[in-house]
Amino acid sequence: MEKYDLVVIGAGPSGYAAAMRSLDFKKRTLLVEKNRVGGAGVTNGALSSKTWWELSREASTFRRNLNRYNIQAPTVNYDEMRREVQRAVQERKGLLEEQMQQLRTQSLPLLDYRAGTARLITPHEVEIDHNGSKECVQADYVILATGSRPRYLPELPIDEKIVMTSDGIEEMKDFPESMVIVGAGVIGCEYATIFSGFGKTKINLIDKGDRILPFEDEDVVKIIERNMENNGVLIHRNSRLVTMRIINGRVEYELEYTDGSRQIFNVEKALVSVGRIPNLENLFNDNVGIQISKRGIENNDTQTNVSNIYAVGDLTADISLVNVGELEGRYAVERIFGKPERKLVYENISTIMFLSPEVAGVGLNETQAREKGMDYKMVTLEYSTIPRAIAKRNTQGFIKLLVTNDDRMKILGMKVVGNHASSAIQAVAVLISMDKGIEELAECVHPHPSITEGIQECVRMLMGKSTLKPTALKGRLSCRRFVGGKYEDIQF
Repeated sequence: MEKYDLVVIGAGPSGYAAAMRSLDFKKRTLLVEKNRVGGAGVTNGALSSKTWWELSREASTFRRNLNRYNIQAPTVNYDEMRREVQRAVQERKGLLEEQMQQLRTQSLPLLDYRAGTARLITPHEVEIDHNGSKECVQADYVILATGSRPRYLPELPIDEKIVMTSDGIEEMKDFPESMVIVGAGVIGCEYATIFSGFGKTKINLIDKGDRILPFEDEDVVKIIERNMENNGVLIHRNSRLVTMRIINGRVEYELEYTDGSRQIFNVEKALVSVGRIPNLENLFNDNVGIQISKRGIENNDTQTNVSNIYAVGDLTADISLVNVGELEGRYAVERIFGKPERKLVYENISTIMFLSPEVAGVGLNETQAREKGMDYKMVTLEYSTIPRAIAKRNTQGFIKLLVTNDDRMKILGMKVVGNHASSAIQAVAVLISMDKGIEELAECVHPHPSITEGIQECVRMLMGKSTLKPTALKGRLSCRRFVGGKYEDIQF
């Protein structure tokens, strides 16, 4: 029986990151994957859907600017779009596989790889099944990183052809003429943005509340909803899905609204986007004793109740994001073989929603700050005041920065809505992780023109020394505090 310092089960973002970090400690490591290297983060999740988003954004931008070129709108070739997505997936997957191959052929190789289904027999024994051929290996430590899959609702006729999840949508053969999306969270809204952006599909979006993205601030949602509706998306607000059936190869669904009225709709396809569930089935024998809850494997700082077994990524009840999974995978290895320089924290995790426009954030938003009962200072700056946004001829969006309501003005969070949103938040993410105030941002020399100049101007407004004055440009700039449940303007 072969023996390893570490066995990592699952080669998605968190498992792959864990295996690579283990090599830094010169530990003999086995990585096991039953499907595809890269997991859903590459093959049918983050990378593929964001490639679709980029292609959709290009198509939408081109259609909006046809007058510049004096041409009619060209047709969108679905097959070519799909091939481009597949090329992107293969490019990333090939890179990960190439690295593994090179590491395994080096002198004194530390990395082994097995294609197959792994199962913990005991806390230190892992059985690997490859097409019926089984082997057992020993491990000092084990990291579980088997990821998640789309949640199925048993009352819906999900066949991954007509009624689909994000898994099935990758196998479509053409743009549907119409589609209903069940679930108005991030993934549902991203797919609504993608398909409406191509201009080939009429999208209906079911939302049980009075607005999409209920965890987001109202000013963010307002822009996203307006753009969706301008792109032809019908948002079924305050609605409940009563029934969904496949009839003659199409989808018929009935909604009940909060006023008691009902309505029946007929579309070509349906996408069900109601969250994901961890891949826990047959992962370990009962005698291993790992504690699980409804949300996933219970853990303390990535370590399960079984001391030599760790769980990372979508298997746990933490944030289900690729960057978080990678962070947890690396951190678990550092806990096992070293001593992390700092405790694993989630307050400075950067997020991005691929909508129209894109939305990036770090730290707390206003909704979360209010739920915590916090008072805060807040500054907002519209993109119309930023030279780079003006030059790009797209001034839709804003920057919003939250700080503590005291003289230190420690950064609580930031939200950026608009072009280049994701590239604008990293400096603030670093300052949050360092528990710093805003002074460090005030005097940085930013490249010109750039979106990050808007962040600098936000900081200067809070410090009372901005170039643009909120008292003169009301509606485009604001500097306020939220105290006792009320806003008040900050006077300098």
